[in-house]
Amino acid sequence: MSPTAMTADTLRPAEVPTLYFIGVSTASSSIQSVFPRWAAELGLGVAHLQGIDLPLHAPAEHYRRVVEFIAADPLSLGALVTTHKIDLYRAAADLFDSTDRFATMMGETSCISKSDAGLICHAKDPISSGLALDAFVPAGYWRASSADALCIGAGGSTIAISWYLSQEERGDDRPARIVVSNRSQLRLDHIREFHAGLDTDTEFEYVLAPEAQDNDRAMAALAAGSLVVNATGLGKDAPGSPITDAGRFPSAGLAWELNYRGDLVFLDQAHAQEGSRLQHVEDGWVYFLHGWTQVIGEVFHVDIPTSGPTFDRLSDLARATR
Repeated sequence: MSPTAMTADTLRPAEVPTLYFIGVSTASSSIQSVFPRWAAELGLGVAHLQGIDLPLHAPAEHYRRVVEFIAADPLSLGALVTTHKIDLYRAAADLFDSTDRFATMMGETSCISKSDAGLICHAKDPISSGLALDAFVPAGYWRASSADALCIGAGGSTIAISWYLSQEERGDDRPARIVVSNRSQLRLDHIREFHAGLDTDTEFEYVLAPEAQDNDRAMAALAAGSLVVNATGLGKDAPGSPITDAGRFPSAGLAWELNYRGDLVFLDQAHAQEGSRLQHVEDGWVYFLHGWTQVIGEVFHVDIPTSGPTFDRLSDLARATR
């Protein structure tokens, strides 16, 4: 089948068991090539992946139309939601029969599935972002330093990452500060409210950053060894980077570009300072793997390990398409 994406106005009943990918430019994602290989490996039969493209911050009725369609169509089994996680939740939370604790806590939808309980809303980012972080940030890293974490962008990914890094169960293996910057005050207010409800003594700071130079200044104030995350979507969903070429990453720091495809300007900027300032630069590939396998396991009701031979095999199949 063609990877051509549908829209909220062109939805049509599925002819085979179908997983939807709700995003902005889904046809160009690597998952279009990866999913058939994974479906064969996992024994999912004739399962199909279908993109649904919606504009950034689409009208609420578009989100509701998509959720209602998936709920009503027998062969539409569920969806992975990217970019629209918070907007979809706000527009359509009442349409779900059940909502998991992370979705309620985060105020977002990253996965839609069906079961005997009906239509279920999940937030998988707290799991997938934690797995991706642990893949390149060694245990004890924060305990051994006074490093901070700066998340540029206050959307669903930052909500999940900041929750994961601030959990009390981590003891003193947490950043000295978690700084969140964003172009709009509304999203900063939303994440501030979320953080206020957490049972943690982690220090949070919020930076209104309408211009890239504002993020440059936020980076300049970070301690050595700090982590800088591009969680804005710039470089994938929209062109550009949230920082300028003059921005200086923290000495001996870490940079994480959550995207793995597109015109990844932030990633290029980080690589330009790798070795001279940054000790490690990570793209979004491992995050992509965990994000998708978590959702596929939920939607198709299969157990997919997060490490070991099965996960390594899925990783190899995906990497062969890059």
